[in-house]
Amino acid sequence: MDPKLLEILVCPITKSVLRYDPSRAELVSAAAGLAFPIRDGVPIMLVDEARRLDDTPPAVAGPASDPA
Repeated sequence: MDPKLLEILVCPITKSVLRYDPSRAELVSAAAGLAFPIRDGVPIMLVDEARRLDDTPPAVAGPASDPA
């Protein structure tokens, strides 16, 4: 992600600063609770394309064990 581009982009809802998450290729707006995808190096700043932060898939758990 180009640092200069990141400096000028803001959340389209709250106009707050975005944080770049390279592991998920997203721009995260903590204020709005949304993560905007980056596809082929282009930030997709559409609310309809954003992922809600509370929609993060749960961590994969190991086999359940019954202590009884």
